[in-house]
Amino acid sequence: MVEGAEGLSVGYKITYTSRGPVVEDAGGLFLTMRLMWRELLSARELIWRLFLRDFFARYRQSAIGIAWAVLMPIITVGMFVGMNSAGILSIGDVGIPYPLYALIGLTVWNVFTVGATASSGALVNAGAMVVKINFPKISLVFAAMGQSIVETIIRMALIALVFVYYGIAPSWGGLVIGLICIVPMYLLTTGVGFILSLATGVLRDIPNILNVALIMAMMLTPVVYPIRGDSLLARVNVWNPFNYLVNVPRDFIVRGQTESLGGFAVMAILSLVVFYAGWRVFYLAQAKIAERI
Repeated sequence: MVEGAEGLSVGYKITYTSRGPVVEDAGGLFLTMRLMWRELLSARELIWRLFLRDFFARYRQSAIGIAWAVLMPIITVGMFVGMNSAGILSIGDVGIPYPLYALIGLTVWNVFTVGATASSGALVNAGAMVVKINFPKISLVFAAMGQSIVETIIRMALIALVFVYYGIAPSWGGLVIGLICIVPMYLLTTGVGFILSLATGVLRDIPNILNVALIMAMMLTPVVYPIRGDSLLARVNVWNPFNYLVNVPRDFIVRGQTESLGGFAVMAILSLVVFYAGWRVFYLAQAKIAERI
């Protein structure tokens, strides 16, 4: 037993290595949770500084800078609008102007794509710092996830302009609930990001595999098109967590209500479980994975 900083006898063993302290948990689940939260609180300033570094580095050598966060969804929505007009896709009536429908879906989906992509390379991209400096490695993943928050805020401003352009007033109560409903997507992405960052440290092919997986997942998920009837795709999406995590926030933002609240509640709990599990695995493995960077 080791006496903690607060004078309590706690059941864990700390081994100090060149990579930093390694905690061997002998006190159970709650002790590990306490140590994880303590590490996060101690790293909050570092997370902010790493976020600023990554943010400015991402756009420093770009001709139009952060405008890419606005331009990319416009291009993507424009492609689907064009295919719909040409008859290549049959979107049908979605209850609101289709560009607005697609833009909201892409904005919520973007939380996962940007966050997962940035988090997957968080450890590898900071390889020199990981090897030479002892610091909380979780700060790299949380800082990477900040990129998706910034892009979401920028795209929400674009959505507001589109609402004004079409002369549509959203349900303000539904808008607030819809924004809150994006939180489970963020938690899921962060949990997955922890695992991806560890996996990329072992297997450098992960980012390439992830890019293909994200494209496939978007095509199978009703991000830019509705699912109607009793098709095979509709039955598959009953079990697709992204179906609820994308469409329920969009339903609240547009209509102020949703018919999928039960499924969303289940997926929100699942997101919380994935978040904690990914964080815990990362916390326990970070000292060993640093040797593979």
